[in-house]
Amino acid sequence: MNKPVERVEGFSKLDQIEKRELVASVLENPKDVMDLLQSFAHPDAEIQELLNEFSENTLTNFPLPYCIAPNFKIDGQNYLVPMVIEESSVVAAASNAAKFWFDKGGFRTEIVNTEKVGQVHFIWNDDVKKLTDNFASLKQELINGTMDITENMRNRGGGILDIVLKDFSHEEPGLMQLFATFETVDSMGANFINSCLERFAALFKDWYNNLDDAKENGLEIVMCILSNLTPNCMVKCWVECDIADLDNYVPGTSGEDFARRFRTAIRIAQVDSFRATTHNKGIYNGVDAVVLASGNDFRAVEACGHAFASMSGKYTSLTDVKIDGSRFVFSLRLPLALGVVGGLTNLHPLVKLTNKLLGNPSAKTLMGIAAAAGLANNFGAVKSLVTTGIQRGHMKMHLFNIMKQLGVEKHEQAQIIEYFKENVVSVSEVRKCMEMIRENAKV
Repeated sequence: MNKPVERVEGFSKLDQIEKRELVASVLENPKDVMDLLQSFAHPDAEIQELLNEFSENTLTNFPLPYCIAPNFKIDGQNYLVPMVIEESSVVAAASNAAKFWFDKGGFRTEIVNTEKVGQVHFIWNDDVKKLTDNFASLKQELINGTMDITENMRNRGGGILDIVLKDFSHEEPGLMQLFATFETVDSMGANFINSCLERFAALFKDWYNNLDDAKENGLEIVMCILSNLTPNCMVKCWVECDIADLDNYVPGTSGEDFARRFRTAIRIAQVDSFRATTHNKGIYNGVDAVVLASGNDFRAVEACGHAFASMSGKYTSLTDVKIDGSRFVFSLRLPLALGVVGGLTNLHPLVKLTNKLLGNPSAKTLMGIAAAAGLANNFGAVKSLVTTGIQRGHMKMHLFNIMKQLGVEKHEQAQIIEYFKENVVSVSEVRKCMEMIRENAKV
């Protein structure tokens, strides 16, 4: 039985050992908890200190497997793609799909745009015409007034693209916004964008207060923040082949039948939001794993993608299939704001390794790699769903986890693995198989 958790003051000011002791003290076996937390600490004190600084109130590390999906040919370049994920079937599916498409031209990508978005939300309690008539001069003041912030970004080919005025007063009295677009080149750009927006707000207030007829409380800045919905930061990724090349990809299935069933599955995800949610989750199995391995923000990436999937007014699939005569084309359109400089990219040792393995990619190249991983996973999942079923391969990938959970001895594993080459894996069936092996051993 855990002890009651009391209100804690000054937790962030404790050192790491003190934090661990406080947390452990509410559990039944504090020493075991302390030992567990220490066991996951990095043996190199310098690296552990670096990891501690990435977050707040860090007790220890929570490791995830750092995996490789080989045989990804993307725009003619071969990659070993790093993936950080705890689900073995995801890496297996990505690898299998990459291998299948390798000699069929691989994955092809196109960067549609790399535009990012930021917003200054405000309440306007004055004559709207006063703002709209003078907006062109205000916009120039905002751009000129942020030259010091944007200098380095402009030197790299980025900066502020545009600022437009949006009126939401029909939804909420007085609500308006400065809608700004940015090019952040190889950085994700969150800090850059937010710094620009906060400067916009200060300049906007000064501009308004200097008007001869400014009203008291005529302008109220509500908040300044980037938007993670970036529909114009878009990558396309696709694979294609002759339908005949799909013959016997699944033994006993013709290419024509496979393509037909595959297209039907995609159409289901396009018309049914319940299926689309799981369908798109499968895409993000691959995308997120690459995003994590490259030190980017998978939460922002997912939020953007799911919002984009809903922009028609109905949540739908992010992938599409075209059967054009004898050609099978499977494609993905994905809004994807990634960076290869800033954040963890220059700090985390494994993120540095990811960038080296990928040839120190630009942000655009990384967008294509992440999209290819997503398309590969979706292809593998849909292929299984319309042929053998998802559980057969999925559960076999989890067989080792089940054996570990049940305490299967090492000398018993080979027999169990052999048995489940032809049988359906489940916890109960693995348990029965284990018990049968042990009974036979007694004879």
